[in-house]
Amino acid sequence: MSVIDLSKVPYPENNLRLFLDEVCEAHELDYAAYAGVNPIAGSVHGFVNYPDEWQTHYVERGYQHKDPALILARRSIAPVDWHGLRSAPAFQTIFRDAHDFGIAEQGLTIPVRGPFGDIGLFSVTRDCPDREWQLLKSKILSDLQGAAVQLHDNVVRSHALTRTLMHPALSKRETEILQWIAAGKSQQDVADILSISSRTVEVHLRSGRTKLGALTTAQAVGRAIGMGLICPD
Repeated sequence: MSVIDLSKVPYPENNLRLFLDEVCEAHELDYAAYAGVNPIAGSVHGFVNYPDEWQTHYVERGYQHKDPALILARRSIAPVDWHGLRSAPAFQTIFRDAHDFGIAEQGLTIPVRGPFGDIGLFSVTRDCPDREWQLLKSKILSDLQGAAVQLHDNVVRSHALTRTLMHPALSKRETEILQWIAAGKSQQDVADILSISSRTVEVHLRSGRTKLGALTTAQAVGRAIGMGLICPD
């Protein structure tokens, strides 16, 4: 699954990280993060105001696939308080590392569900005792839910994100096979070149067609060329 950092995408009218900073300042929070999932491309798009070193560490270890706060929130309509996840082994693993970067395990993830099946996950955190966190959460939860909806709608409406979500996350092997097909090779030729079975080639082609929304391999090749994912022969 690829991860797209929207803070690196130009937004002429929006500074996404600044929005997170403002939410944290207004509600006495340490950090905030937004993550959305593209179910078609299998990619995660988002941005955070966590330290850059933690963001890199988190992605490099694939924690976006294991983080129980994100996993549970994607299935929920209610906010997920991290307090109830502390016994989960994956949570313990992630926050053992997070502590080294000055990030506390006290936090909350708010799911947002849009009209087109889109899902956004807005997370906030604060280093404080449990009692203090519960009092703060009850005081600011309504505002945070409003901010989550505003943030998600703003991201989904953005032209930059639309282009990002339309960019299929083809695997290296899928791209490689489509490139050989574009060069005029048959399915068996590709299997011989890559030293894999013809059946394996077909599995990757089927996956590539699905990601590209193509009915045929020829259509998939055409779309991949048009999107700049492979080069014409």
